[in-house]
Amino acid sequence: MRNRASMTRGKLAFSLIELVIVVVIIAIIGAIAIPKMSRGASGAADSALSQNLSILRQALDLYQTEHSGNYPAVSDMPKALLQYTDDAGVPVGTKDSTHVYGPYLRAVPTLPVGANKGATGIDVQANSGTATVGWVYDPTTGAVKANTTTEADAKGILYSSH
Repeated sequence: MRNRASMTRGKLAFSLIELVIVVVIIAIIGAIAIPKMSRGASGAADSALSQNLSILRQALDLYQTEHSGNYPAVSDMPKALLQYTDDAGVPVGTKDSTHVYGPYLRAVPTLPVGANKGATGIDVQANSGTATVGWVYDPTTGAVKANTTTEADAKGILYSSH
């Protein structure tokens, strides 16, 4: 009887080998899953950058269409996209009989990547590099790009060349 009771008690616990095997299996699953999740996060930032650039470019294209082919002046950015404007592109806070165009954006999108992540400012190339500037704008062509230097996406393409 005593021998049978000791055998039953021994079967209630896990052996050290069983515990090591479980820990190794969990480690293997973690090694597979964690890199895939981190790639997903960087892919999300890349997608957010593409979407934000698309929003800015569409707003600038609409502005150009409504203002006789002209893009906003650097001195009026980003107010020209956020407020009502007249034919000459002069921004004001409220709509009136002469300021009938716009607004083209509710808010300037934030830069989702790079050292200036979270910045919303728009400026020209010569003044870029500050943390408050998220986007670099060329008023002659209407081109807008991310204010990043050497940061690249998952494919190795510089964010500033998107």
